Amino acid sequence: MLEALETREAVAVAARELAAAASGATRGDRAALERGEALLAQLRAAWRQVGQLFEPAVLLELKRASASLDEGRARANRDAAARVLADVFGYQSFRPGQLELIESVLAGRDSIGVMPTGAGKSLTYQIPARILGGVTLVISPLIALMKDQVDAMNEVGVRATSLNSTLSTEERQARVEALAAGRYELVYAAPEGIEASVGRALDALRLRLIAVDEAHCISEWGHDFRTAYRNLAGLKRRFGDVPVLALTATATERVVSDIVTQLGMRAPATFRGSFFRGNLRLSAYKKGRDHGTPPVRDAVRRLVLARAGQSGIVYCLARKTTEQLAEHLAAAGVRARAYHAKLSNEERAATQEAFQRDDLDVVVATVAFGMGIDKSNVRYVIHHDMPRSVESYYQEIGRAGRDGVASDCILFYSWKEVRTYTEFGEELDAASAERAFANAREMFELAESEGCRHVRLVGHFHEEIAPCGASCDRCSGVDALADAPRHRVARARAEHALAAPLGADASLFERLRELRRALAAERSVPAYVVFSDATLLEMAARRPTSPSALLAIPGVGPAKLERYGERFLELLREPR
Repeated sequence: MLEALETREAVAVAARELAAAASGATRGDRAALERGEALLAQLRAAWRQVGQLFEPAVLLELKRASASLDEGRARANRDAAARVLADVFGYQSFRPGQLELIESVLAGRDSIGVMPTGAGKSLTYQIPARILGGVTLVISPLIALMKDQVDAMNEVGVRATSLNSTLSTEERQARVEALAAGRYELVYAAPEGIEASVGRALDALRLRLIAVDEAHCISEWGHDFRTAYRNLAGLKRRFGDVPVLALTATATERVVSDIVTQLGMRAPATFRGSFFRGNLRLSAYKKGRDHGTPPVRDAVRRLVLARAGQSGIVYCLARKTTEQLAEHLAAAGVRARAYHAKLSNEERAATQEAFQRDDLDVVVATVAFGMGIDKSNVRYVIHHDMPRSVESYYQEIGRAGRDGVASDCILFYSWKEVRTYTEFGEELDAASAERAFANAREMFELAESEGCRHVRLVGHFHEEIAPCGASCDRCSGVDALADAPRHRVARARAEHALAAPLGADASLFERLRELRRALAAERSVPAYVVFSDATLLEMAARRPTSPSALLAIPGVGPAKLERYGERFLELLREPR
């Protein structure tokens, strides 16, 4: 081509061909886009060698064509992302902020997504992984969760694996060879392994994207700093300047700046989603009978019993409290276990796995539990004690209702906990101790503040919204504790509240859950990986009886239709 561009007329003809291709690209013609990009590259190369042949009018035409190709490329990326969303994951529309972040990643830019838990951050690297080809590396915080993450991807037909320190040498080598052969699109790895054998195994791969989940952990200014995340410094440079996507649910401007520096990101596009999650129903109770609150242990028991059969997390400040409360709930007939850092690795892993698979309803935990939890059907989070900061509170309540179904977040608090966190801070340097006290006081003031709780919460992150209207006790007038019966209620009654918003049959919803659980046990995957509660509620409301009708349910993609469709349709076709 360069040899042919030896005259002004030849250059002008090529520019007109480029303009025609660019015009087709903006109309969604993929072939025109590819032809235009090839022509533009050739003309740019010619301009560097024989720039005198390019008239001003031709240069202007090239500039316009380049802008049109950018528009066409963006349209092609949007169309491709929408197809993967529907054909792989079974959804017809993106959640707020997802598409913009995906477009940035597909354009090859370093990107930061500050999006609340439940906003669907995972799709912002899972969809690009399918479109980009090659291998996408995902830095995930906990090795214990990787199997579930990999299972979830394989269930929808995305080829995924993990590399971590628990694998034998032979298994690790087999997975690396499979990755090199192109048999996987996604590989999950923990930050601890990046500088060790896992990192060396990754060096040979053709990475197209690096996604860092829970990216705030890399910053010492974040609320959950983890030294292992510092292993990620230089990751971008190490893998040939591959684009980096950093994801977090909570990050101040200072933390975002630190993430950019630590990960070596270059002029990243930053996307901030709304921190308002209307499906979370916030309530708070100041501890003490003089405030009309019963003993917290009794209050928690009542709240849990009112939600029999639903998944929940109860957070406590002390390890001893987790054990005592778990025993108290178990004595009341609740499938509950304690979780804290002093338990053995085997005990913690067993509890987490039982919870993920719905074999356990309630985990009573310290803050050691929850990082990276991907369980979508947690219906409530109760804080037996006040969290150490607003950021921690937001992160912890964010583990409820990830599937978009209404879920309760109930806080018990007192000034005593501010003093406790201050005492913890006495072991730190002066600046850190002062920050610990300030964070705890800020959390106390949030719980005490008047007006809509959601307005106050998102205001902490510099977002302004109108009062929620019905998603907090202040706006709705609902008293979660007063509405909780003092004795155990039937499982079907407790779950009726889940089905009601969609007009679903509670009995049918329960039978769908039982089928889901049986299928999950057969495949040794968490129940929510088969289908989320939100998807089951839609099934119970719409009662599809054909494959096409079932495929129209959000969350039912072709892979899951093929794997589970007939079993669910058989149940849905039963007479009412």
